[in-house]
Amino acid sequence: MKIKMKMRLRKPVIVLLFLTVLAPIVLYTDKLATFSAYELVVQEPSTLSLNRDFGTLNLLPQELSVAHEEPAADVYSENLTRSVHLPDGERSRKTRQLNEESIGTNVSSQEQEEYPIRLVTEVEDRLESGENKEHVKLKGAEHSKLATQAETKPEAQKSSKTKTENPNEHVVADRVRYLKDQLIRARVYLSLSATRTNVQFNRELRLRMKEVQRALGDATKDADLPKNVYGKLKAMDQTLAKGKQMQDDCTAVVKKLRAIIHSTEEQLRVHQKQAMFLTHLTAKTVPKGLHCLPLRLSTDYYSLNFSAQQFPNQEKLDDPELFHYALFSDNVLATAVAVNSTVTNAKDPRKHVFHIVTDRLNYAAMRMWFLANPPGKATIQVQNIDEFTWLNASYSPVLKQLASQNMIDYYFKTHKGAESDSNLKFRNPKYLSMMNHLRFYLPEVFPKLSKVVFLDDDIVVQKDLSGLWSIDLKGKVNGAVETCGENFHRFDRYLNFSNPIIAKNFSPRACGWAYGMNIFDLEEWKKQNITGVYHSWQNLNHERQLWKLGTLPPGLITFWKRVYPLERSWHVLGLGYNPSVSLKEIERAAVIHYNGNLKPWLEIGIPKFRGYWNRFVDYDQAYMRDCNMSP
Repeated sequence: MKIKMKMRLRKPVIVLLFLTVLAPIVLYTDKLATFSAYELVVQEPSTLSLNRDFGTLNLLPQELSVAHEEPAADVYSENLTRSVHLPDGERSRKTRQLNEESIGTNVSSQEQEEYPIRLVTEVEDRLESGENKEHVKLKGAEHSKLATQAETKPEAQKSSKTKTENPNEHVVADRVRYLKDQLIRARVYLSLSATRTNVQFNRELRLRMKEVQRALGDATKDADLPKNVYGKLKAMDQTLAKGKQMQDDCTAVVKKLRAIIHSTEEQLRVHQKQAMFLTHLTAKTVPKGLHCLPLRLSTDYYSLNFSAQQFPNQEKLDDPELFHYALFSDNVLATAVAVNSTVTNAKDPRKHVFHIVTDRLNYAAMRMWFLANPPGKATIQVQNIDEFTWLNASYSPVLKQLASQNMIDYYFKTHKGAESDSNLKFRNPKYLSMMNHLRFYLPEVFPKLSKVVFLDDDIVVQKDLSGLWSIDLKGKVNGAVETCGENFHRFDRYLNFSNPIIAKNFSPRACGWAYGMNIFDLEEWKKQNITGVYHSWQNLNHERQLWKLGTLPPGLITFWKRVYPLERSWHVLGLGYNPSVSLKEIERAAVIHYNGNLKPWLEIGIPKFRGYWNRFVDYDQAYMRDCNMSP
């Protein structure tokens, strides 16, 4: 009888316990679902801000008291108040917990306060592992309703089941990054006094680090990891959780992480500077094959008799009814690709005439290449820039400047007073070459032509270009594709607007345009005295106060309000520096331009864009084989 009375009394007690303890815990875990410890703390390394924004940096798992959004400014040790978006009662409890910890509350009271959370977590773990699944039964109307819904929506049931069985799956979707984060957190704990003095924990943590490092190896994606890596990941998480419990507060951890961030930022700056220097060095270095090619070609050219050195169809060179191209280059192979791609895509190659100007060193090689590899029915002319007697220092300001002591010091002296490495790209020897500035003298180079298309040697033509000559430029001199789509192609990117001469005459937000494929109206050029405008601005810039070296800044100034915008598909840029150029844009383009340092003939070229260039290179050609040149 007493036993029955006890049993009757126990049922209300159990119900009361459920209502007063377990029900609030379930509701709390409901709220907590959106503030999962992993969601709060696991961030991909790529999202770490290196410009002092520490808001997304939380590398300590299970740190439930850490705010979801930390302040962007520096957080000092005397101001470590954090807030999680929790209900008012829970927020006050969390705040009280932090305050108690900061004044030295003992571990036992903290454990008591966190016990309900740990209890729910342990229950979820048991359910997740399947230890007691056969003993868990749904009871009550609500459970019946959920079961009915699950039967009618099997897909939703499957999705819900997946989330319940593996709540942290989204966290370790990229396990390689997560393992690297674990190693960072482990190194932090090894450096903190609270964990460094604990010999047993130290030994366990170092063992876990070795396991993770072995599992990680050289893996770059999850598929490279061993099958048992998840077990090592979980074991490391458990060890790190122990380390977290040993910490009195987050101050030491925050300080250590700040030190790591500062050190990483410094290393990043050093590596960026080194990478920039090496990229520029590689871009200026001539590969062995490209050095061999002109030597062999020159040798064979001078072995020819005079008649064999001449090109056919020279009577077409001054015919204004034909389509004339100007290419100024000292790179034989790049010029060959530009010509070959243009002729291949031309509807009527007989109407296309190529005027190539090179320097004395490559003159024989350039002629020999096109004598040995004639471009179908198109016409070729190769000229030596040194034979342009009108191009001298008394006529051209830039030639006079290049010979000045100031310019020589800038390029060849490395004393402490030299300008900083930020101007490294302007120290490229190509800016000393007059061939870069020859584009401002087109009417002098082609006195009998009315229109000419200027092509850089780092382009590939994919469509017929004869339509360019029929475009009405509406009185403008230069037809070019504008580059307003990107902010850094505005005038303020290239010109010094702190100088009053520039600020007075130009708009900093004016749209830039691209050199590399331009249609020039030489009749309008002469009428508007474009060469004279160029000379006047070059004289004003004799001390490089208006712009640094190069041809685009003076081009923007010289052709200010004299540019007719072409449709964007005529000329797509960026294949020499931007791997994100759309393949769809490339396929639509009439001309693609490898502007930048990552040229397709260099090993540093962007691999996915190299194929567009290689298709116009005949690697089976005798000279290419002799110089061991291959794709």
